[in-house]
Amino acid sequence: MKPLMIALTKGRIEKEAVKLLSAAGIDCQVLADKRRQLVFTEKKSPYHFLLAKAPDVTTYVKHGIADIGIVGKDTLLEDLYGYYEMLDLEIGKCRFSLASVADFDPDDYKRKTIATKYPTVTEDFFQKKGEDINIIKIEGSVEIAPLVNLADAIVDIVETGSTLKENGLKVFEDICPISTRLIVNKAALKRRRKEIFRLIDQLEEEIIERRQRI
Repeated sequence: MKPLMIALTKGRIEKEAVKLLSAAGIDCQVLADKRRQLVFTEKKSPYHFLLAKAPDVTTYVKHGIADIGIVGKDTLLEDLYGYYEMLDLEIGKCRFSLASVADFDPDDYKRKTIATKYPTVTEDFFQKKGEDINIIKIEGSVEIAPLVNLADAIVDIVETGSTLKENGLKVFEDICPISTRLIVNKAALKRRRKEIFRLIDQLEEEIIERRQRI
């Protein structure tokens, strides 16, 4: 039978996901010597892998190139449709936060300008607060925006907060927690339900064991 293709988000999520997959009994040995490869196929393995940037993981899953994707919830909140979100892997934990310079007043109801890589999350957050805002989308280091008066504040992912502190910023409000999720192509879930749920069951068992060890 054709191997299941798993799309992994490159970088930190990839490293944590491979540890989790391996601990759950899924052979990831083909990823041990990556070099510059992005697609990993092993004839005898029931799983193939590809590495991609986070937004591209959802694209590969939605278009059926990958049966399964492993990607952060932050990415999914910006790209909500076209796949099934199946499992919280409980790795890559962080949070969305509103941050700015110390004299920023979040209760000032003047129309704020917010810089972010995540316009959907940002707009939804402020809509729920009943605030109309101007969003500036930035792909690089969003922390710069309040320092040079491009924006009043930022919405970004925060893990330890050390990057914010180093740039003279502070968190004013946490928006929502984020972790890494397993998503599945809709057609693949119908065609290969048993294989996919076998993988999910293995991962769930390992996740439960990890919780118990904490």
